[in-house]
Amino acid sequence: MNTKPSKHHTIYYTSITDDVVESKKQDFTLPDNYQIIKHTPLNYLMRFLAAGFAYLFTYGIMHVKVIGRDKLFKYKNEGYFIYGNHTQMVNDVFMPLTLFGWKNYYAIANQANWGIPVIGKTLLPYGGLPVGKNIKQAIKLLKAVKTLTKENAHIVIYPEAHVWPYYTSIRSFPETSFNFPVQANKASFVMTTTYQKRKFGKHPKITVYIDGPFFPDSTLTKKEQQKKLHDQVFDQLKKRSKNSSYQYYHYQKREIGD
Repeated sequence: MNTKPSKHHTIYYTSITDDVVESKKQDFTLPDNYQIIKHTPLNYLMRFLAAGFAYLFTYGIMHVKVIGRDKLFKYKNEGYFIYGNHTQMVNDVFMPLTLFGWKNYYAIANQANWGIPVIGKTLLPYGGLPVGKNIKQAIKLLKAVKTLTKENAHIVIYPEAHVWPYYTSIRSFPETSFNFPVQANKASFVMTTTYQKRKFGKHPKITVYIDGPFFPDSTLTKKEQQKKLHDQVFDQLKKRSKNSSYQYYHYQKREIGD
């Protein structure tokens, strides 16, 4: 790891749960009657167009290299979950369309993302699963995920919740998001984004690793299964993150009194 401070600006934080990138509509809230799943001709058209852009952006502009995508082939017609570190504002939205199937891809996301111009208005309504801000919305999300897993959907989860651009370590996250694969008894994959220095250009090279599958252990209680999956995913993310060798941004924790 290159520990020398980046030539680019320093990002300060007070806690690993900080939202270091905030939109103008950070408090955006969807109505309780928001329809999560949309099986319409427009849905498929928007997904198809988004997938075309995703291939161009991910591989033509960002030049992302993906290692291990062959591990997904066996499960392309089965439902599964994908857990990844959240370090790209745009690529984290579009790249999954190129890996997990544009017809079956969904992503669980904070409602603030629906307030983002373009992405929030044109893509998330057709593949986004909003995290509930109240009990009614939370139950609605659980029901939607249950329905989609029966339809063999591929659901992406960024358990760190907030995007930290080009961050090269892994932030801790709770075990609660692993309730989904445990309840559905579905496989989980790990998607780790790492960064390396390029010979030319100021932005780092991006290499993404796919690992898994990991399955719920039915010999354990539900909570024990969640913890085991959490630990397996977290350990795999930490292991792959060691392949990052370049810091584009320098992250520095603010001390009390700063």
